[in-house]
Amino acid sequence: MIAIIDYGVGNLFSLRSSLAMIGAQALVTGEADALRRADRLILPGVGAFGDARAKLAQAGLDGVILEQAERGKPLLGICLGMQMLFDRSLEYGEHAGLALIPGEVVPMAPKLAQGLKVPHIGWNALHVVRPDHPLMRYTRAGECVYFVHSFCAVGCEESLVATCEYGMDVTAAVARGNVMGCQFHPEKSGEAGLRILRAFCAL
Repeated sequence: MIAIIDYGVGNLFSLRSSLAMIGAQALVTGEADALRRADRLILPGVGAFGDARAKLAQAGLDGVILEQAERGKPLLGICLGMQMLFDRSLEYGEHAGLALIPGEVVPMAPKLAQGLKVPHIGWNALHVVRPDHPLMRYTRAGECVYFVHSFCAVGCEESLVATCEYGMDVTAAVARGNVMGCQFHPEKSGEAGLRILRAFCAL
């Protein structure tokens, strides 16, 4: 059973539908005991880092996530959920992350060439840095996935699994042990995204 963490932020039901398409059982829940019983956890997220991080803490789920990650349970962060895995974010101030993967989240705009829009919205090809990583086991080089974000992770070279190009090398996927993250939305990325979710389910 996969538990999709419900803390009031994220495309929970489209993610559950995508998991159902690949035959995976998924539960949308904000209950700590249900997260502990699950075989795998997915941390989704959309919106602002500070708000989402506060909601996660208010729900008392940040401690549960850290506890389960420490026990070796596979954890996948998606979009803002991935960003919260890092040490901190500089989105409208400075906010502490879960510190499960070294690195920080910074604005994209100062790093982009003139004419490139923020937020970065659309389909981009993946450059797989670690093709041997289990999360990429069904991914082919150059496959396109769907992004929607204005901030990106930096300083995470040791955990880098895949990048994309948007006027700069953008961190697209990361992994550190049993903790993984995708900046893109696999649930909105067609067959390529479904294969990445299938790879996570096989861990």
